[in-house]
Amino acid sequence: MIIIGSDHAGFSLKEKLKKYLNKRKISFIDIGAYSLKKNDDYPDYAEKLAKAVASNKKNKGILVCATGTGMVIAANKVKGARAVNAYDLHTARMSRLDNDANILCLRGKGFPFEKTKRIVSVWLNTKFSGKARHKRRLEKISKLEK
Repeated sequence: MIIIGSDHAGFSLKEKLKKYLNKRKISFIDIGAYSLKKNDDYPDYAEKLAKAVASNKKNKGILVCATGTGMVIAANKVKGARAVNAYDLHTARMSRLDNDANILCLRGKGFPFEKTKRIVSVWLNTKFSGKARHKRRLEKISKLEK
C-alpha cells in the first residue's frame, strides 16, 4: 500500500499527486494534512507515515513539505524508515535499487510537477535489487537503530 502525507507547504502537491495516483489506478491512503493548515508541523505527518511504513514491509510512503528535507530528517528518526529526498530520476531509482528506500520525500514548492510525476513513477516501479552487498549494508544500518 502507498501511504501519502504532507504538511501545509506540501499540501497542494499532495493533492495533485493523489489525482495522479488515482488516474494510474494506484491505491493509496492519505494520512493528512486533510486541509490546508498554515501552522501544522511536518514532524507530525512524518512520524505517522514512517511508523505505518516501518510496520509493514509492503507499505511505501510519499511525504511532501517545502523542500522534502524536513520530512526526510523526521521520518528517518523512526526505526525501520529509510526515507530519501529525490530531485532527479537517478536518485529515485538508485534509492530503491540499492538502498531499499521505503519513503520518498518530495519538494512541494518551486519544482515542476511533470518532473515530480516522473520521479514518483520511477521510485514506485523500481524494486530493491536484493544484492548481497546491499543487504549487508542495510543490516549495518539496522544495527545503528538499536
